[in-house]
Amino acid sequence: QLVQSGGGLVQAGGSLRLACEVSGGTFNNYAMGWFRQAPGKERELVGRISRGGSIRSFADLVKGRFTISRDNARSVVYLQMDSLKPEDTATYYCAAALTFSTFNNGYWGQGTQVIVSS
Repeated sequence: QLVQSGGGLVQAGGSLRLACEVSGGTFNNYAMGWFRQAPGKERELVGRISRGGSIRSFADLVKGRFTISRDNARSVVYLQMDSLKPEDTATYYCAAALTFSTFNNGYWGQGTQVIVSS
């Protein structure tokens, strides 16, 4: 089970941190990803982190602004979002998968809304 927290309304240029707590499995076995879906658009990958945390990758749109970290002792993954822009407005989802390359067969959080006002 993946339970998300954080999100909300923030002004452009501000910051938010999302958290995703994983239960019911061995957290260290899973690569973790963050995705988002804006109204009328397809879901897109924001970034992902490997099981040990040593490998991270990000979508070009968020590089340099968003970071991902994980606390394997607490089974939590974080998405730190800085310098937010109105176009970052979306519902954000965390996901867990046994492979770093795809989350299609993974587990998903419930989603949390992020609204960035201009």
